[in-house]
Amino acid sequence: MNSPVTTDIVSYGVLSPAGAGPKALIEAVREGGTLAEAHPEDLADAGFEDFDQGAFPLRLRPVPGFRPEEYLGRKGLRNHSRTAKLGMAACEMALDGLMETIPEEHRSRTGVVLGSGTGSARAFGEFFRETYEQQRPYLVSPALFPGILMNCAASAFAMRHSFTGVNASLAGGRLSSLTALRYARNSLINGYSERLLAGGVEELSPHTAWAWQRGGALGTRGAVGEGSAVFVMQRSDTALSRSPRTLASVAACEIGFRDPEQGPLTVAAGLALCVRDALKTAGVTADDVRVVSAGSTGDHGWRAVEARGRAQALGPAAGVEVLRVQDALGETYSASGALQLAALLGHWGTTDGEPGEIGLVTSVGHDGMVGCLVVRRGTAH
Repeated sequence: MNSPVTTDIVSYGVLSPAGAGPKALIEAVREGGTLAEAHPEDLADAGFEDFDQGAFPLRLRPVPGFRPEEYLGRKGLRNHSRTAKLGMAACEMALDGLMETIPEEHRSRTGVVLGSGTGSARAFGEFFRETYEQQRPYLVSPALFPGILMNCAASAFAMRHSFTGVNASLAGGRLSSLTALRYARNSLINGYSERLLAGGVEELSPHTAWAWQRGGALGTRGAVGEGSAVFVMQRSDTALSRSPRTLASVAACEIGFRDPEQGPLTVAAGLALCVRDALKTAGVTADDVRVVSAGSTGDHGWRAVEARGRAQALGPAAGVEVLRVQDALGETYSASGALQLAALLGHWGTTDGEPGEIGLVTSVGHDGMVGCLVVRRGTAH
């Protein structure tokens, strides 16, 4: 029986409320949500000038010490949104040390695929506010317009390195990152690309914080975070994949939907079906899963739904370790799936294990979207 075609992850970059890099992320996850209060300067950079965090019911968790010019240089950053800067910085981190392996002739087969729920909510708000405040005929600065486009980060980074391959931005709520990774995997397997940078991004802004607070989905003690994680992916059976840097392989990715109006049991059953289908595609069983990187762990209602769906698919799952990423980072929404995958890779990078070990990433959205990734440990850890 032939092994299923997979896509290898050879490098990744991650920015999260824990800091830059996988080490900070996995340490925060293991400590279980003990991050310090956000620094006023970090809050100001995210748009919360003169903000009294003590008077706001939700905790705010921006990326600490984020200075995009440290990753991207100063040129051309002024008119980019925070979403674009986070996404591009994570892409640059992922490519660190790899650019010399991408010759000019291969850049036409290299692309960027990012998941983002809405792009930059702050850029939207500021642009449309300008249309009301400026004199007729609405003298809005044209420099603000690119920032409101959802594909700003992916296209800007591709142009930065002359990557003219597949370029896409996908919106799927909390499942945006998994949707982007699935899209990237399909593009590679079907031969449309040789190498892709794929992941997700979410910014923290007064606009998103206000929406979460008014919506009430996080209760009064939740946390709102931000971040980005991007993975360099390539097809496993090509010459490009002959690298000792293979960190993991994405063996399968499944996305589904169940109407939340039909109740939480229906949504849980939808996740269970996704997990079973993904395990079958990957050619493994529930007994092979050794670690799960969970999504909805900070929201107790959806946490139970996700846990029930996993239990239906995996059974008793004795010995399975669960990484509770949202407990540490807060609600990172469209970046959550990518940050969960980064936490899984960070976990493997700091623990002993055999190549081929199976990990699972699961996610459930408030809108009824469900999905999972089956990931096989590589040889570079």
